[in-house]
Amino acid sequence: MSHYFINNRYSWLLLILLILIGSCKKDNTLSGNSNVPFIKLLDVSSTTILQFKDSLVIRFEYTDGDGDIGELNPDQNDLQIKDKRLNKADFYFVKPLSPPGSEIKTKGIIAVQMKNTFLLGTANSETTTFELKLKDRAGNWSNSIITPIITITK
Repeated sequence: MSHYFINNRYSWLLLILLILIGSCKKDNTLSGNSNVPFIKLLDVSSTTILQFKDSLVIRFEYTDGDGDIGELNPDQNDLQIKDKRLNKADFYFVKPLSPPGSEIKTKGIIAVQMKNTFLLGTANSETTTFELKLKDRAGNWSNSIITPIITITK
């Protein structure tokens, strides 16, 4: 009789475990299996820059399940970078990161060089962060990433 009780108890545990495993879903956005781009900040070249002289380089990793990041038309600007000191974002051209018309998973690194960053006020230094988003050809926007605090000096 006790043998039946042990098997029955383990059967219930196994059934509960199978239900829990079956209800788990993989997060395709974070894994790059989604058709929506996903970006992750890797690093910035410096957290202190001299206005008009130093360039800030922001490196981030991208993944896209169907590989439709980038445009052939240089008038299409799909990388949005917003200096948090300003109300509006700037937009930048991104060349195709996979052959146009293909639907292949893509993953890589983009480095953006921000030239001529300057102080907006009259102080000797200011701080800001930059927020980046990437849009694919289907119009899907990636998640946002934000740089560490950047100090701009005279």
